[in-house]
Amino acid sequence: MTIALSRLNFRDIGGTPTADGRTVRHGILFRSEGPASFVDDHRVELVRLGFRSVADLRSDIERQSAPHDWCGPDCRLLNLDMNTDLRAQGRHLWASLGQEPSASRASEVMAHNYGLMPQAFLRHLPTMVEALLFRETPMLVHCTAGKDRTGVVVGLFLELLGVPRSVIAEDYRKSDVFAENLRMSDHLKRDLERTFGFVPPDEMVAVLIGVQDSFLARAFDQMESRWGGVDGYFAAAGIDEEQRAALRALLVTD
Repeated sequence: MTIALSRLNFRDIGGTPTADGRTVRHGILFRSEGPASFVDDHRVELVRLGFRSVADLRSDIERQSAPHDWCGPDCRLLNLDMNTDLRAQGRHLWASLGQEPSASRASEVMAHNYGLMPQAFLRHLPTMVEALLFRETPMLVHCTAGKDRTGVVVGLFLELLGVPRSVIAEDYRKSDVFAENLRMSDHLKRDLERTFGFVPPDEMVAVLIGVQDSFLARAFDQMESRWGGVDGYFAAAGIDEEQRAALRALLVTD
């Protein structure tokens, strides 16, 4: 882990243990928050890591406000809009939170969004898999915070690789560093007031910027109920058994 990036919600998923005693291979797939958080030191370290592809899960609006300006000609940007983040869904959901500014309402909205994420990502899955199998790696996958959309996408891949759910949840919880950094910033309340028109109560803010195992579980529940499990999910996206085996060979090491 490089020094500047280690302060962000950024990490290599390599080293994650699988249920059969193997580990996810280092240096292939990284997860991160988005470029709105990157300063010059981060950009230097990203270039040094030699990324060959970036799976950007944000909406066009988010990309326009915080574009990637560190990728060279050998780094391909994959714009995989999921549009399941509150930032991407327009004013109506924000307004509903303003009408009922409570932790329970925020939890309902977040859980609803997580439940939408597997379907939202399904059409983009072949693009990301193709890039991985064509060795456009290392690959960086991110959204804006690196915890919600990124958490679900990375979780789906880890599930395919045979990583236990408890370990997937443990990795997901590491993304609370994003909330910790926001709390230490001097602009969180100003940004929230700009978004909501008022400063939400602290307990509501904690839900919106944090991580909860129940949210991630909602995404997995949808994956299981609609597609019968992770193999069925990948198959529904057109990723056949041979490709799934190739992904496991690429991403898991003895």
